[in-house]
Amino acid sequence: MNRRGDGTRSDTCTAEVEHRLWASGYRRIAGVDEVGRGALAGPLVAAAVILDPNRIPQGIDDSKKLTAGKRERLAVAIRDTALAIGVASVEPREIDRLNVGQATRLAMRWAIERLHPPPDYLLIDALQLDRVAIPQQGIIHGDRLCVSIAAASIIAKVTRDDLMRAYDRTYPGYGFARNVGYGTEEHRRALSRLGPSAIHRLSFRGVGPDLFTR
Repeated sequence: MNRRGDGTRSDTCTAEVEHRLWASGYRRIAGVDEVGRGALAGPLVAAAVILDPNRIPQGIDDSKKLTAGKRERLAVAIRDTALAIGVASVEPREIDRLNVGQATRLAMRWAIERLHPPPDYLLIDALQLDRVAIPQQGIIHGDRLCVSIAAASIIAKVTRDDLMRAYDRTYPGYGFARNVGYGTEEHRRALSRLGPSAIHRLSFRGVGPDLFTR
């Protein structure tokens, strides 16, 4: 859904959904999001964040709208104030084996399982999860509309970007520190020249199409 509970549209990242749930008696509301779904290389990373209703950092928004510096500062503030944070990743070979949709759901479930204390309600960006015995709501564009999901998007993005910068040192030549595994022109030229690395997703279009079967 992309509407508030009163039926009107919301175009900013707010805590309105959380306030409604807190008023209904839920106390540990986790926002859940993923980063890296469309990348050609590197892991898919999911995060789940339970914000403290009395200590929500100012400026939380969809991670894609924020500069790298602001994301990093907010990630520190979220880690300092959140009641719980869970982060999980699914590696490229597992993404190839499962497909990216199943890998996204797996990473989200793992991130939720790593929350201590556990959540009593889930707000999930765009999806609903099976095999999760917790009340949940999937919110289209949730990272733009819901502060808990936006917080999860920031944690997932900063975590994955750090991983890709480390991979840039291990697998030089692909520009991972700049493109974080996405299919930029620089990255695609490097793939043509060097072939796939050990962290490329071989099932994705454009990754060694003449050498690997989808």
